[in-house]
Formats: sequence, C-alpha cells, structure tokens
Amino acid sequence: MLSNREELIQAGAIYQKALGAQKKKILVCAGTGCVAGGALEIYDELIRLIEKTGISCAVKLESEPHDDSVGIKKSGCHGFCEMGPLIRIEPQGWLYIKVKPEDCEQIVTESIVSERPVDRLVYKKNGETYSTQEEIPFYKKQTRLVLDHCGHIDATSINEYLAIGGYGAFQKALFDMSQDDIIKEIDQSNLRGRGGAGYPTGRKWTQVRRQQSPIKYIVCNGDEGDPGAFMDRSIMEGDPHRMLEGMMIAGLACGASEGYIYVRAEYPLAISRLEKAIEEARNYGLLGKAILGTDYDFTIKISKGAGAFVCGEGSALTASIEGKRGMPRVKPPRTVEQGLFARPTVLNNVETFANVPLIIQNGAQWYKAIGPEKSPGTKAFALTGNIENTGLIEVPMGTTLREVIFDIGGGMRDGAAFKAVQIGGPSGGCLTQEHLELPLDFDSLKKAGAMIGSGGLVVMDEHTCMVEVARFFMNFTQNESCGKCVPCREGTKRMREILEGIVSGQGKLEDIDMLLELADTITSTALCGLGKSAAFPVVSTIKYFRAEYEAHAVDKKCPSKVCQKLKRIYIDPELCRGCSKCARICPVNAIAGKIKEPFLINSGTCIKCGACIESCAFKAIKED
Repeated sequence: MLSNREELIQAGAIYQKALGAQKKKILVCAGTGCVAGGALEIYDELIRLIEKTGISCAVKLESEPHDDSVGIKKSGCHGFCEMGPLIRIEPQGWLYIKVKPEDCEQIVTESIVSERPVDRLVYKKNGETYSTQEEIPFYKKQTRLVLDHCGHIDATSINEYLAIGGYGAFQKALFDMSQDDIIKEIDQSNLRGRGGAGYPTGRKWTQVRRQQSPIKYIVCNGDEGDPGAFMDRSIMEGDPHRMLEGMMIAGLACGASEGYIYVRAEYPLAISRLEKAIEEARNYGLLGKAILGTDYDFTIKISKGAGAFVCGEGSALTASIEGKRGMPRVKPPRTVEQGLFARPTVLNNVETFANVPLIIQNGAQWYKAIGPEKSPGTKAFALTGNIENTGLIEVPMGTTLREVIFDIGGGMRDGAAFKAVQIGGPSGGCLTQEHLELPLDFDSLKKAGAMIGSGGLVVMDEHTCMVEVARFFMNFTQNESCGKCVPCREGTKRMREILEGIVSGQGKLEDIDMLLELADTITSTALCGLGKSAAFPVVSTIKYFRAEYEAHAVDKKCPSKVCQKLKRIYIDPELCRGCSKCARICPVNAIAGKIKEPFLINSGTCIKCGACIESCAFKAIKED
C-alpha cells in the first residue's frame, strides 16, 4: 500500500532497477489472436526449458531480482496478427513469427544461451530478412504511442507499469495541477474522442466539470462493436493500467469519485486483465479512499455488456450499466448533463483515455505537434481484408490511405488491384482509388462522406462486389437495431430487403433511387447516431459504384462474379466431349445430354455450386 507521493516515486525507481537487471527478456504475445494460436502453451514450454537449463527464470517482476535472470512475460498484442504467435527477444529486439511449441527449444538454446537469432523464425519478404521488429516495414512506418507498451511489457503486472513511469501522469495531476489545469491541458491538446465522431475531449470534460451535481461519473466505452475492430480490446488486454490512469485523471479533473468500464462479455481476456489491474491498483492504494494520502477518492467497476451494437451509443450504454435494456433516448438532456444514473457523466472510449496520461506527462504542445492541428495525435486502426499485412497499427493523424494500405499494409494480396476500403465500420463509408491521398483525420474524412469511427479498415480488391458489401453491412445494422425508433427499425429492414433482391437477381433500376430516398429519411429522422449513420455504406457504394448496382439490377450480372444467384454456368459445345461426368456429379441433376454429344445445363435448376466446373477435364464448363 502506497500512502504518499514519495512512496509511489520510490516504488517506480525500485521496479525500474529490477527491470533493468533483467538483461534478457522474452515477450510472448498474449493478445487474443496469439492466445488462440497457442501462445500460452509456448509461454509454459519456454519456462520449462529455461528452468531445465538452470538459468533463473523470472515470471514476475520482483523488487529484488536475480541479476542473471531471464524475464519471461505475457505481453499485449504486438500488432502483426497474421504472423502470430509472436515472440520478441530483448535486448536485441528479435521478432519471431508463427512460433510453435516445438520451436521453443531452439529459441532457448540459440537466442537465450548462445545469443544468436533463429533465422528460420524471423520475418522474410521479397528476398529480404528482417531480424528485428523495428526493421519490418509493417512496424517501421508506424508511430506507436498509445500502443507503445503493447508487446514491450508484461501486460499483467503493475510493477512493470510502474517501472516504465506508469502512474507518473496521475501523480503529476494529483499533486501539481488543479482541476482547471488538467482540463486546460487536455483542451489545449485538441484531443478528440477516438470512439467515433471525434468530439473534443477537453470540451466534454469542461461541461461535466461545470455541472453542480455532487455526484458525477467517468464511463469508459469498451464495447467496440464494429466488425473487424479490435483496437480497444488490444489496449485493455495489453496496457490496462494506462487506460485506468486516464480514467483516474478524468475523475480528478471533473470531480468524479466513481468510474465504470463497459466491456462486452465477448472480451473475456480483456475483462480478466482489467479485473487484475483494478485489484493491483487498489492494493497499491492508487484506487479507493484517500489516494496517496490525499482527499481524492476514486473507484472503478467493470460492467459487462451482452454484445449489442447499439450499446456503443452513449445513452444506450449508460442504460445498460443501470440494468435497463440498452436503448438510446431522446436528447437533450445530454450525457454530460444527465448520463449514468441521471448524473453528469464523462463518456470516452478506451483509446481516448489511453491518450490522457501521455498528454499530461508530455504537455499539450508536444501532442499538438503530432498530426494536423485540428486532429492531432495518433490513431489506432484494425487493418483487415484483402491486404498483405493485416493487424493492429497506429499512425499519426493525417497519414494518407495510400501510406496505410501500401506502405504498412504491403498492398493487395496476389497482385490484385485495389478497389475500395470500408472505414468506420457499419456506420462508415467506402473510399476508392481517388481517395488514396486523403489524409486520415476527422475533418477530411467527413468531407469525403466517411468517418473514422472506432478505427476499422476493411480493404477490398477488384474481386469484391460492392453491392454485396452494402448488403452485408445493412444486414448487420438491421439485426443490431434496438427497434426503438421506426426509421431505423423499419427503414433498415426495407433497405436490406431491396439489397437482397438486387443481389439475387430480383432488383429493378428504380430500386437504386429508392435506396437513396430511404437513406435520406433514416439519416434525417433516426433517434440516435447509429441509426443516423446506418445508411452510409449504401450511400457511399452507390455514389462510387453505381454502375455495379445497375449491372445487378438491369443486366442481372455481378461484374465481380460474387453474387451466387447471378452467376450463369454454361457448357461450351465446342469443348464438350459428352463424357457425362458433370451430369453424374451434379447434386441437383441440372445437367443432361447424350454420351459423346454436348451436354446442357438447366439454368432454372442449377444452384451454381461449381462442382461441374471443377470436375470437367476438358475445361468446357464456364462461368459468366
């Protein structure tokens, strides 16, 4: 239990020295992706093999370590997810990819005992070998601030967080700054909320600070419901104390003594790491009553959500915490006036809170020097889709789409051409080739009809059907609609039905205009922000790929040959030898003919499964 400022400073110095005494460290990526790939088995095997050699193995950072010990740690997500499980060896910075338990013996023998890299486990591309993490193009082009600790410290240890200066920003805010000083620093930094629309954080805190209510709340939105997004999850798993520190500073600035973290129950690893971090902070006297000998009280609780997409909206989220059905309400009053339990509430997402300690520690001017003035700092993105390098990245605001997709992402897979990128999840929009030089910041994307959202980037190549993409996102949004307001409940359902008709060959040209009309109505009249942005994927795909919609609706063809019901499979009579193999393999008996004469496919019966195409030795069966 730390009872004052001096003891916190002393604890940091002790553990900093202890961490420095570990001359060798093995950081096993223990994010969800790598854990699913067997990282914990690798972790256990490394411990067994190190101990077998007689070398001291430190699985916890103690205040008095052995100077010759090897620290082995469960780190957060390293980011290069498709290459997992990942292991980093320090101090050399070697990064090993796609590690298996059977690789552990060689890693211990060569990298720990003999201090040589295991060449077969390092990243190789286009004839180049990249032994260290920092050399790999995927990492080299990034600026990792919020994700800096992920992959570099033990994600389960408050001692390691203290060793690298953790809770230093909270200490500074608590003892050296007034409430107004803290809010002024955040306000002058121009930090904008990383959860969606980019509302200025300092302005939000100021509004809560001014409320006269004796009870106020700090709420962290860790729901993260966008398909393919896992930025917040990775921070909660890989650096939970930094997020807690940001919440504690917010509570101090706004006069709140209680905080809540709303996390979807589908994030069990994030929840367990947060629970442990809260317990550690409480045991050290950093949470609870009379923190560090002051009159500041602050507690943090975790509220588990059921995974409803609508609970990413502020009023629905607070309703869910209160035990009510997660549904948005009419505003005003706004959350800053009447939020959780009808009290003034600061509601920011995980990444926003994780930025706060950086700003308090380094100053607003330092932060504003990163990225454009009106959207400074960095942004974490989940990079997925038809791209060479998928994973978690962090870049300065203002970085162009081209840099993200082609420099960090490595370009399209299999030499395909870039077609579009869906940004901002189901509530975002599609951007195309003409937007590759567009800077990724709140204002530039808004002008282009898109939004950063929580930070999902789904990259699509020339083989992607944009009508099907719109149908997929509209289906997701319609399923996730809370049903409270008619425009969203009924409007998104009708839009989905129209899109399903278009991709199944039942569409009409006038359906395209009907989609735009419905989109305009829903956007103008839906109750919450999620409903108002539900039609964005449809509107943006029609804007940039209207010809694809017309091909589906008029010509009954899918230019990308993706929509199953619009495929036409036929037999070229010039190539068919009449062997009957296709007829025998067809599961619905859609092929008929006479032996040694060209066979025919009944298009009305054919289910377009493609079995006949694969079976034909003469390449006579083709797809249009």
